[in-house]
Amino acid sequence: MHSDQLPWVDACAALARAIERELPTDVPVVVTPLGVRDELAVTRPPDGFGTPAVPVLLTGRNAVVGPFPSKGRAGCQRCLARRWQLLRPEFLRDALECGGPAIAAAGQPPLLTAFTVTRLAALIASALAGDPDGAYPFVFAVDLASGAMSRTRLVPDPDCPACGAPRADTAEAAAVDLVPSPRSPGGGFRQRTLAELNLPVDALANPVCGLVGDGALPLLALPTTASVNGRFALRSGAANLYEVHWGGHTNSYAASRLVGVLEGLERHAGVHPRGLRAPVRASLDELGARALDPRDCGVYSDAFYAAEPLVRRFTPDRPIDWVWGWSLRDEKPILVPLVLTYYHHAPKSERFVQECSNGCASGSSLVEAVYCGLSEVVERDAFLLSWYGRIALPEIDPATSTRAETRMMVDRLRMYGYRPRFFDARTATTPMPVVVGVAERVDRGIGALCFGAGAGLDPEDALASALDEIATDSLLLRGRTERDLPRLRELAADFDLVRALHDHPMLYGVPEMRRHAEFLLHRRSRLVPVAAVRPRIAPGADLAEDVRRCVTALAGEGFDVIVVDQTSPEQREMGLHTVSVLVPGLVPIDFGWRRQRVLTMPRLRAVAAGAVNPAPHPFP
Repeated sequence: MHSDQLPWVDACAALARAIERELPTDVPVVVTPLGVRDELAVTRPPDGFGTPAVPVLLTGRNAVVGPFPSKGRAGCQRCLARRWQLLRPEFLRDALECGGPAIAAAGQPPLLTAFTVTRLAALIASALAGDPDGAYPFVFAVDLASGAMSRTRLVPDPDCPACGAPRADTAEAAAVDLVPSPRSPGGGFRQRTLAELNLPVDALANPVCGLVGDGALPLLALPTTASVNGRFALRSGAANLYEVHWGGHTNSYAASRLVGVLEGLERHAGVHPRGLRAPVRASLDELGARALDPRDCGVYSDAFYAAEPLVRRFTPDRPIDWVWGWSLRDEKPILVPLVLTYYHHAPKSERFVQECSNGCASGSSLVEAVYCGLSEVVERDAFLLSWYGRIALPEIDPATSTRAETRMMVDRLRMYGYRPRFFDARTATTPMPVVVGVAERVDRGIGALCFGAGAGLDPEDALASALDEIATDSLLLRGRTERDLPRLRELAADFDLVRALHDHPMLYGVPEMRRHAEFLLHRRSRLVPVAAVRPRIAPGADLAEDVRRCVTALAGEGFDVIVVDQTSPEQREMGLHTVSVLVPGLVPIDFGWRRQRVLTMPRLRAVAAGAVNPAPHPFP
């Protein structure tokens, strides 16, 4: 054992003995340090696992007590330690996970006063005497210096080596059954309301062991929407931490918090396979017709691979990882390249393309998730075709919306100097309306243009989705553009510098980039009403039937619809589902000017009447 760890070992042993002496009953206590090792790499069960021992985790000036058993699935001390580490600052995670000065980062053992011992013993006695009812076990965090205490709940980690139970990925388990799914009485496409989902938000977003981050932050200064944001970070191999952001943008902070956490759960399920055993590893040549050829979903140009030698291009004889999906058109299982669905699992060198959350969606049922994922794929395809094909789209009059909330938000955006505009981006080969939204700064100053989009069988839903995006992002864009203006002007002069996701929307905060959007923004003499933006398929009373008819329409145009069920064990216990929907042949979205698969795909060449737009897309 490293000599620097000895003070922690001694402190933990002394604290455990002292607490046991003050407990009214004979209950063993196990105290272990946090922040002195990489908890994600530890494979053995924690001390006291499988016994009635109460875990206490000690780090710096804080003690984390629990988890205490509940009537639901009981997580363990290893789950808690893993989730705690995932929320730590980058410097500490680098120290623990990449071989830095971990002991120094963890701090020194706290002063274990008599009051500390009495307080922790009283807390443990009270918790053990309480009602264990609830889906998730309680965890208590105690600041040993100030005495402040908080209580939260722990969502067990399905990848925990002590209590997790990984499931096998099989062809049989990949089947997607579009069971009858009557639409809600209100006519919407969501089968349960946000309130009916009964999400355990305190367990999902908290600074001790939150599954999707350390909290849900309301943007109180934003005047257009009651937005709530959050984030979590992950690592692929030894690379830098990658931040995953999520948010909700509605007219209510309470609703935005729930929407945001749902998006966080969706992205948590989509970046890595959760609770899943090792995927299939083979080459396309070996698998043959049982597998999807990733080239059907687009690959980068030869010039990209030549300039990026560390990124290995796909070849049919190269072994890669695959997961099972389900073809809704052919009603049979199909293997899908893992990097096309789980977009930050494989090391960068294995990602012959860098996917994003395109086509990933959550729902209160599998059918609902498939509908939302398919809507997103259609939305991105239509947006990119219209942008790179420089298609002049019919403009929609938002004043004709039947929803008062939509009309009010449009007026609210106008109050702050933006003209919200909406365009009908339906294509002839996809079944549902797509609405492109643009917030256009009236004085054409900094924060000039902000884009968004929405899709769905109800054009009112599509317009509202596009509006929510631009109403939130446009006002934030002003400040972000001002703070980063010199760099953004460099990007505007050299598109090869556009490399990250946020570069794309921020680039159009620069006023001189407006000229690349003039094909869309030139004024029309006549606006079309929202009601005129009709789907090729009229929605019915059953959502599953709507999905089948969309699949049939796409099949008639030569497209398959493939679904990979990404639902994590955590989501399944909450009654939620997440899927990744792929429609090979529709154009996927990419971020980074050199990574635009759309520019090499036949679909763009078929719709672009003239020269392709030479500027990166502005999609957020």
